[in-house]
Amino acid sequence: MNVKIVSKDINVSEHTHAHLQAAKEQFLKYGLEITTANTFITKEKDGVSVEFELHIAHQSPIVVKQTDKDLDAAIDIAIDRVAKALRRLADKVKDHKGTTSLRDLELVEEEA
Repeated sequence: MNVKIVSKDINVSEHTHAHLQAAKEQFLKYGLEITTANTFITKEKDGVSVEFELHIAHQSPIVVKQTDKDLDAAIDIAIDRVAKALRRLADKVKDHKGTTSLRDLELVEEEA
């Protein structure tokens, strides 16, 4: 997984950098093939903006943008939103693989 953290007009401390790395490692638990994980941190008029952009193989990318007055709060809320999106996508992929196709149902009915 390629990981990139970009900050504009704000300094990212080592603690924040480690927090973001731990979160991205947590995203791997959903079993999806994440190819690229980008994080953009930007200073806004009324606080900071954190944007996560995750590219997943054979899926559309997940983009979450969160703005808050506190950097740590914005990061935590964005991480929760990304985890929720990844969990939903993982459930969708898992459920889709387990379904029976209409063709298989027709073959079973013809044999009976």
